[in-house]
Amino acid sequence: MKQESLRERLLKIIEKFSGKRLLVVGDMIADEFVYGKIERISREAPVLILKYEESVILPGGGANAVNNIATLGGVAIPIGVVGEDESGRRLLKALTKKGVELSQFIVHPHYRTPTKSRILAGGVHSTKQQVLRMDREIPFNRWEELSTSIIKSFDALTEHLDAIILSDYGYGFLSLPVFQHILSEAHRRGIIINLDSHYNLLSFPGVTAATPNEPEVEAALQVTIGKDEKELVKAGRTLLQKLACQAVLVTRGSDGMNLFESGKEPVHIGIHGTDEIADVTGAGDTVISVFTLALAAGATYYEAARLANYAGGIVVMKQATATVSQQELLQAVEEDNAE
Repeated sequence: MKQESLRERLLKIIEKFSGKRLLVVGDMIADEFVYGKIERISREAPVLILKYEESVILPGGGANAVNNIATLGGVAIPIGVVGEDESGRRLLKALTKKGVELSQFIVHPHYRTPTKSRILAGGVHSTKQQVLRMDREIPFNRWEELSTSIIKSFDALTEHLDAIILSDYGYGFLSLPVFQHILSEAHRRGIIINLDSHYNLLSFPGVTAATPNEPEVEAALQVTIGKDEKELVKAGRTLLQKLACQAVLVTRGSDGMNLFESGKEPVHIGIHGTDEIADVTGAGDTVISVFTLALAAGATYYEAARLANYAGGIVVMKQATATVSQQELLQAVEEDNAE
């Protein structure tokens, strides 16, 4: 019997994305993009005066992972919290348009939806570039009282899950009691549970896999990697040990990705496409979405990493917080593995 090629395997895995049920638990963020046209230099200060054109709110953080999963044909089920504010309403509306079920979203009157506003400006015939980012993040001290509600929401959704994504942007949603309960249930039920943590990488041991970027690895281990391959390998193996996980996929921007698996030699995967990127906003959310979908569809860690690498290369060529479709992934695999 003829052995399947990598190309054939990857194409089959992508086609199995449809209908896979992925739970996304964590920090849901509103990514706001404010577009303006450059008018002139202000007389009051040496700054640009922009004529406002429009503003768009797109799902960010964990909500971006939800958006990517839905775009790829999976069933994305989010558990998160938003405030009774304009950003929260627009974020939920954006997810509703994608057909996402929001029954377990918590809308809290004292919570303010984290909103990252990016101001983009350009001339009439030029591509608009980001000139400023303003983050609205108001501290919230009621996570302890919310943990019971979060756990209850999780318990209502654990049937027929294919995988879980933990999205931690440091706002506090994934408290220790919430994490420990979810992890325990995932282990008991044999469910894949993957981690994307931006500031507390080592606080979530026991997950199946993690997908940090290189600066997050450096911060977690207090090391400097740079172009030092030996330091990178040492860091990857240290993370495997400290997280007690099966795989770590380190994303490295223009240097591609490095996959570390327990008991195997590290594998480097070169960047897909060009390093002349348009926008890296939300690329990490895309990577963990595709990586986890692929594992849920039966991929090996290497196959999942290859698909996540294609997805990352595609999404950074798009403006704003973007997603990747099945068709785009299929095309990338076909072009990169032409026989």
